[in-house]
Amino acid sequence: MTATSFFSVTGRVIIAISSLGLLSACMGGGAGGNTVPPNDNVSADTNLVSSGVYYSWMHPEIQTAWDQGYLGQGAQVLTIDDFITDVTSVGRLTDVSADMRHGEWIDTQVGLMAPDARRAQQNFTATHTVQLDAGALNIVNLSFGMFAANGLADSQIDWTARESSVITYALNGAAVVVKAAGNHAVALGSVNSSGEVDYLDRALIGADAAIFVGALNGNGTIANPTSLTTFSNYAGTNLTVQNQFLAVGVRDDLTGLNGTSFAAPVVSGYAAVLGSKFTTATPLQITNQLLNTARTDTILNYSTAVHGRGEASIARALAPASIN
Repeated sequence: MTATSFFSVTGRVIIAISSLGLLSACMGGGAGGNTVPPNDNVSADTNLVSSGVYYSWMHPEIQTAWDQGYLGQGAQVLTIDDFITDVTSVGRLTDVSADMRHGEWIDTQVGLMAPDARRAQQNFTATHTVQLDAGALNIVNLSFGMFAANGLADSQIDWTARESSVITYALNGAAVVVKAAGNHAVALGSVNSSGEVDYLDRALIGADAAIFVGALNGNGTIANPTSLTTFSNYAGTNLTVQNQFLAVGVRDDLTGLNGTSFAAPVVSGYAAVLGSKFTTATPLQITNQLLNTARTDTILNYSTAVHGRGEASIARALAPASIN
C-alpha cells in the first residue's frame, strides 16, 4: 500500500515514498544532517502594486499587514517536504518563472508571504524529531499527506519521530501546525476514491493548534464571492473538523501551481505575520485568532460542512489591540 505521499501541484499524488505493510514515513536514513538550510533565492517585494502581476495570487489584505510593519519577524516557519528529489514543476510566484521541487515552492511561498520570518526546512528523508526554535513563534507547514488503506488500527500505525513530534506539538500547543486538506474532493479524514485515508489528517483532528486548509478558486470579496475548488477536500459533517478548517484562494491561473499544498503556506505565512504584532501570543492563541476571524461573507453559498470556519482573513486577525 502507498504509505506516504505528497500532494501534487496538479491535484494528484505524485511521489509515492514507500510501500509498507503498516503506515510509516520511513524512507531510509533520518539523521539530523538531513535537515537542510532555507532557500533564500527569492527576495520578497512588500509593495504589491509594484511587484508585478504574479504577486496578485496573494490576498490584497497582506499589503496592509506589511505596511504596518508585520512581516513575520519573531516567527519560524518549518516546512517538511521534498527538497532533494528530481521531481520538479514549473511555476511562477513572482515575475520570474522557475522549475523547482515541491518543497522549494512551498518554502518560497512562505518567504513571500512573511518576508522577515525565519524559514527552516526538513527534507522528507529526515525522520528525526522536528526541532522547534525556543525563542520564536513556531509554525510547521505540512503540504503532504500520509496514505494507507482504510481500516488500520492505531496499533498498526508506526509513526516516525517526525510525525510523532508534530502531532504532539499540535496537541499540546507548542507550534501552529498547518496541514493541507488534500486534493481528493472528499470530506477531510474520509476514504478517497482509491480506498485510502490520510492518517496524518486523522491524527490531527481535535488537536488544539492544528489548522486544516482547503483551496478556494480565488480570493473572495463581498462583491465577488469565491467557492471551493473542485479538487479540494472539504470540512464534512465532523464538527471538530469544521472548527479546525479554513480556506484560502489558490490562483493557479496566475502561478501554474495547483492543489491545497499551496493553500497551506498562505495560512502559515498569516500565522507568522500575526505573531509579529502579537509578540507574546502562544501558538494556540495564534491558531484560535486565525480560526475565529475567518470570513463567511466572501464565500458563495457558504456552508460549515464545506468551508469550515470560512476564508482566512489576515486583516481581521490583526484588527484587535490584543488577543486572548
